[in-house]
Amino acid sequence: MEIERKYLVSRDDSFRSMVSTSYLISQGYMAVSGATVRIRLRREVERGQKLSLPPGAEAGGEGVAFLTIKGKSRDGGLSRYEFERQIPIPDALEMLQLCKGGRIDKVRHIVNYEGHVWEIDEFHGDNEGLLMAEVELESPDEPIVLPHFIGPEVTGNPLFYNKHMLREPYPTWRHTLPKEYQ
Repeated sequence: MEIERKYLVSRDDSFRSMVSTSYLISQGYMAVSGATVRIRLRREVERGQKLSLPPGAEAGGEGVAFLTIKGKSRDGGLSRYEFERQIPIPDALEMLQLCKGGRIDKVRHIVNYEGHVWEIDEFHGDNEGLLMAEVELESPDEPIVLPHFIGPEVTGNPLFYNKHMLREPYPTWRHTLPKEYQ
């Protein structure tokens, strides 16, 4: 069971000084009724490294790949069933060819704060400019301390689902957000 909350992130870049690790992520989605099937390629990047190739596509096949299946949420997007397994990168690259609607490219920055791991996603490509954070919880009512860079909660808002952003990229609806998060 995955339990997570999602938030917008302040555009002032203040989170960057707290980042412990960053990953380049490229992912696609397969058309399945009643669940989400995601193929994800991920590789760690060093600070200041140019981010130009999807993970696993560079020579040597660095990085890791995952197949993830997520069920539908029954509580407004806060929790849902999740199955995830690491798969060989060549298989992931083949499966990405089966994904419809393109892919999501982002850098995921890891920030440890007050006993929780925050994942700050900095979107690129068609969703360039969006900064969103998520934190995984042990229970839906687990208390958390919000870092200073966290903005409005968007848990359960379908605009912020990766599958939605493939169909309607962030630039087409960014004007609906408060100015400081555009």
